Amino acid sequence: MTQTPAPAPEVVIRTEHLERRFGELVAVRDVSLEVHRGEIFGVLGPNGAGKSTTIRMLCGILDPSGGRGTVVGYDIQKEPERIKERIGYMTQRFSLYEDLSVEENLRFYAGIYGLSFAARRARIEKVLEASGLLPRRKQLAGTLSGGWKQRVALASATIHEPPLLFLDEPTAGVDPVSRRQFWDQIHRIAAEGTTVLVTTHYMDEAERCHRLAFIFNGRLLSVGTPEEVVAARSLSVLEAEVAAPVRAADELRKLPETDEVMHLGHRIRIATRGVSDVETWVRARLEAAGIGLVSARVVRATVEDAFVSTVRAEDEQRAQLGRAS
Repeated sequence: MTQTPAPAPEVVIRTEHLERRFGELVAVRDVSLEVHRGEIFGVLGPNGAGKSTTIRMLCGILDPSGGRGTVVGYDIQKEPERIKERIGYMTQRFSLYEDLSVEENLRFYAGIYGLSFAARRARIEKVLEASGLLPRRKQLAGTLSGGWKQRVALASATIHEPPLLFLDEPTAGVDPVSRRQFWDQIHRIAAEGTTVLVTTHYMDEAERCHRLAFIFNGRLLSVGTPEEVVAARSLSVLEAEVAAPVRAADELRKLPETDEVMHLGHRIRIATRGVSDVETWVRARLEAAGIGLVSARVVRATVEDAFVSTVRAEDEQRAQLGRAS
C-alpha cells in the first residue's frame, strides 16, 4: 500500500540573502532561512552578532538593505504594518507600564492589538490563569520581581493570540528558576500552534529549541536541530581529573586535534575533533608529557561546544584570508 507523503510544513518566516547595513558597517549579511509553523527556532550568538537587527527586520521595524523575506505571508519591505498586526514581540526590557497593575497592563495591550471589549475580557482571564498571575492581577507591575515581570510581558505579547511570537533575549537578568518556568510556557505556546523565534546568548537555552541557527559577525554559520549542529562539528569530549590540570591543559592545547580545553574546578574538559577514542588519545598524550590521568569519563558534546568550535573556526578562516590578502 502506497503511503501518502506527509504534507510539507507551513513556512511562517522565509528570508533570502537578507542584509542590513549601517553606513559602512554590515550588521547582517546574506541570511537565508526558513521557520515553520509551531516551531521554536533559536537564534544563538554573542552580543553584537546581528541577532536583534535580524529580528527587527523580520518584525517590519527596520528595512533590509538587501535581500528579501516574508513573515506570516507578508513581504517585510512592502507590508510591514500587516506583519506588526500578526506578531507578538517581547524584549529583555519588558515593555510594561510600572504604575499600572498587571490586569491594567494586559487590558492596555489588548486594546492596542484591537481586541473587542468582550474578547478582551475573555483573553485577559485566560492568560492570567495560564500564566499563574491571577493572585497578582491587582498588583502594580513595578513592584513585581524580574521573573513575574517576565510573565506579565509574555502575557502582554500573546494577549491577541498571534501566530508568530518574537522573543529578543527574553531571559536576560532573570533567575534560573524563572528561566525554566518561562521555557515551560514557551513550549506550551508552541504546542498550541504558535511559532516562536527566540534570540539568546544562553547556550543551555539553545538545547530547548526545536531548531536553531548560529549567527556570528552578522552571518549564519550553522542551522539545524541541536543534535544536527552538534554532530556537524564531529566533536569528542572527555572530562578528566589529572595530577597537574594547568600543565595538562597547556600540553593538550598545543595539539591540532584539540578544539578546546576548559577548567571545571579540579577537573579539565577536553573537546577534540577527528578523534575516535578520546579517552585513549588523551591518556597517551598526557603520559607522553609525564602527567598522570587520575580518572576520566566521556561526555556528550553540547550546543555550547559546537558553537565555540564553529566561531573559532570562522575566526581562523577570516584570519587566514586576512593574511593571504
